[in-house]
Amino acid sequence: MEELIGINIGYAICGSFCTFRKSIDEMKALVKCGANIYPIMSQNAYSLDTRFGMAADFVKEIEDICGKSVIHTIPQAEPIGPKKLLDALVISPCTGNTLAKLACGVTDTPVTLAAKAHLRNARPLVLGVSTNDALATAAKNIGLLMNNKNIFFIPMSQDDPVKKPNSVVAHFDKTPEALKSALSGTQIQPIYI
Repeated sequence: MEELIGINIGYAICGSFCTFRKSIDEMKALVKCGANIYPIMSQNAYSLDTRFGMAADFVKEIEDICGKSVIHTIPQAEPIGPKKLLDALVISPCTGNTLAKLACGVTDTPVTLAAKAHLRNARPLVLGVSTNDALATAAKNIGLLMNNKNIFFIPMSQDDPVKKPNSVVAHFDKTPEALKSALSGTQIQPIYI
């Protein structure tokens, strides 16, 4: 995708551990498109070992893909805004917790502070939702964020309507397309049926 060559993209990962593999694959795809990726991780994503893998292994893989150290503290994230470091910021996976914090202006994690710092420059923030309560308590936060200028969504849909009727996950393979569209100020269809 030629439009992404040389574009500075922050790529933030939150604690939806079951979607790390798909998200990291999209990070690789963006690098292959020629984007310059600045990796960012929430404290939990950066430090917790889970049944989906060891934190140190994910951090090393991400740093190898991007060629940069992961931004994982609030002081590391703060300069993103004043330095106008990023052309766009992707948060994917974006958990229900992070959605709530973004909707309410809470900036107490490296990811939410990176978003606040980045949005002050009126540049696109692209969210890849992954939460079991998207159609329950997180729905109002998704609605609030969809109504905000410069906030865009990777297309999403229910991942298991029978066993997890409130759960929604982004179509991670649509990340480059959603990002390209957001850079031009438009939202591609955010909800798949």
